Amino acid sequence: MSFVRVVILTLLSMVAFAANSLLCRLALRAAKIDAASFTSIRMVSGALALLLIVWLRSKQFRSAGNWPSAVALFVYAAAFSFAYVSLPAGTGALLLFAAVQTTMIGYGIYIGERFAARQWLGFACALSGLVGLLLPGLSAPPPGGAALMLVAGIAWGIYSLRGRGARNPTLETAGNFARAVPFAAALSAATGMHATLDYHGFVYAAVSGVVTSGIGYVLWYAALPELKAANAATVQLSVPVIASIGGIAFLGESLTLRSALASVAILGGIAMVVAGGRRVAVAKKR
Repeated sequence: MSFVRVVILTLLSMVAFAANSLLCRLALRAAKIDAASFTSIRMVSGALALLLIVWLRSKQFRSAGNWPSAVALFVYAAAFSFAYVSLPAGTGALLLFAAVQTTMIGYGIYIGERFAARQWLGFACALSGLVGLLLPGLSAPPPGGAALMLVAGIAWGIYSLRGRGARNPTLETAGNFARAVPFAAALSAATGMHATLDYHGFVYAAVSGVVTSGIGYVLWYAALPELKAANAATVQLSVPVIASIGGIAFLGESLTLRSALASVAILGGIAMVVAGGRRVAVAKKR
């Protein structure tokens, strides 16, 4: 695969991931749709899109995915939707990304991966930024929404860890999306008394499922084999930035000094962890 194609696929993937935040926030704020309905439509449309892609590639369906991963996927999607009832798009993406990376880095520490001094400094910097963002104050994000987004990030981190090394990531993702649909349907049934839905809300949720989730994941998995592990982790630092810019441009959201400083601390700290890990790996090879 050419370098230019890898760059284009990676850029489109990051825009798709950030667009999920924008679409969810836009749907819940500007359209008439509740968080549970958004989750269900996103899961169903994403599953259908991924299964169609699998069918077009192989002309057959095979059983794939597993229930623990499907549960993690559902918890991520549901907590993500309910969190955006109150969170700005940029803040939500920052909290999500911080929780995902902290979960995955924390798991590495748990299984015995060794950190260099610079990595520990970066990890502490990222955690300090997260704590600073969540401290009570006028510009602090709503605690309920922030907690839900952290849960979403932890669930997505677990889902990502479980999916490492999948032989056919697109097929596995399609299977997990399909398995997550019954959970989403149960959530909608349980909250049916509060359900609201209009045309625009349905379209936003469906686009989130088909395009920015389904097709976005396929694009990312196409680019991933051509990226080094450190580069793959580093490039995801762009997602909260893209979401913040999109929130300001399309949703009229503002960027507070607290969130700007927290973004620098969190994203910079994680970048130090990833870069430090790459240097350690290179040193060992030598």
